[in-house]
Amino acid sequence: MGDLFSKFDPLIAERQALLDTGVRDPFAIVMDEVKSPTLAVIKGKETILLGTYNYMGMTFDPDVVAAGKRALDEFGSGTTGSRVLNGTYQGHKACEDALRDYYDMDHAIVFSTGYQANLGMISTIAGKGDYVILDADSHASIYDGCFLGDAEIVRFRHNSVEDLDKRLGRLPAEPHKLVVLEGVYSMLGDIAPLPEMVAVAKKHGAMVLVDEAHGMGFFGPNGRGVYEEQGVEKDVDFVVGTFSKSVGTVGGFCVSNHPKFEVLRLVCRPYVFTASLPPSVVATAATSIRKLMHAGEKRAHLWKNSRRLHAGLRELGFTLGTETAQSAIISVLLPDQEITVRMWQALLELGLYVNMARPPATPAGMFLLRCSLCAEHTDEQVGDILGMFEAAGRAVGCIG
Repeated sequence: MGDLFSKFDPLIAERQALLDTGVRDPFAIVMDEVKSPTLAVIKGKETILLGTYNYMGMTFDPDVVAAGKRALDEFGSGTTGSRVLNGTYQGHKACEDALRDYYDMDHAIVFSTGYQANLGMISTIAGKGDYVILDADSHASIYDGCFLGDAEIVRFRHNSVEDLDKRLGRLPAEPHKLVVLEGVYSMLGDIAPLPEMVAVAKKHGAMVLVDEAHGMGFFGPNGRGVYEEQGVEKDVDFVVGTFSKSVGTVGGFCVSNHPKFEVLRLVCRPYVFTASLPPSVVATAATSIRKLMHAGEKRAHLWKNSRRLHAGLRELGFTLGTETAQSAIISVLLPDQEITVRMWQALLELGLYVNMARPPATPAGMFLLRCSLCAEHTDEQVGDILGMFEAAGRAVGCIG
């Protein structure tokens, strides 16, 4: 008869069948030691990290680490409370000040994770009777924000301006509408055509939220994200982001110029009913954010790494998720799960860690290895990465 876990039996069987072939579990990797943003020890082997979101390499920045240590000594290990109770320390305000300066916005609110930032913002501003219009490939946190808020969900085809326009045009005029977009889509590393999409949203009277989780730090002259790079700053109502990518710690946020924004601190459930970030975390975040304001050289090196790896993998004969290097994410598309897992393991044995992705994280039938570059990857490391991909690809039979 089974129980509440019976629904997972097919997945359990599939996973066991995979492990029975002798491969390591791609979702149970343990970092025994992390030496730098680009180097770790896994199962006793020094391994280049190409599967983290440490885009700007801030996790080991001396100023960032020192700020965290000072806050730990001065304020202790945690707040043990919500932001609306005892959980707002001077560090939380300093972190929100840093965000306001970084984005040149009037308001900033910090959440305990990036997931909660989307969950909180979308569920609070779009409720029953409202519409959320979102890209079909949106992140799980965006979908969950829609479900929590009980808004009507309307999906449009990935990155299709025409389909967005058509679906908005079919909706009744009276209800409030929120269009949710992502600057960079994390699975393939492709970017959204924001100017066209924002223009369509405004034509239909919708507000716009852009998730810049994977764009913050290295897109735009100030590193604010794709929306800055593409020149739509004045037309975007809300920008959501995370500290767990380019900032190099953990947490999430939203910035906005909306005059009523501060009321969210009283009505946003994922903000009100969870413990605030530890003082050491907001101290590292604030320090990192202020350093990212002056990270032009790092941004340039990251883009150089991305273009070089993308071109090199294409020359080797791999099929990639985008025709050109559009972000710090480069996805290598593979024909099926078996080859994907074998390729992933071959790379790991050579000393390279990448992410493996499969449905439902990817569209049906799509299997890939996701590479996430870092501004701290050296030219030599990028050369080593290409060499490992060539060796693994030939061993597995992905390339000739």
